[in-house]
Amino acid sequence: MPKAVKGKSYVCVLIECDPSIKAIILKIDQEKHDYIVEDLDDQTLVIKETQLPRLKEKLDEILANTQQLPEESGSE
Repeated sequence: MPKAVKGKSYVCVLIECDPSIKAIILKIDQEKHDYIVEDLDDQTLVIKETQLPRLKEKLDEILANTQQLPEESGSE
């Protein structure tokens, strides 16, 4: 069931993603609870629209730091 927050209204967006990406988003949100309005299921979140650009930036930073660069083959 959706949560109601007394005295506050948000414009929200529905985000569908892989469970691994959702886990990263949940971890980002744990710090200040600024992003997620509702956790719907394994692949779906409701996010505050105003926070979406910041969330994308943080997610991009984390993914850039965790991605493995392809190794060059030494076949010269």
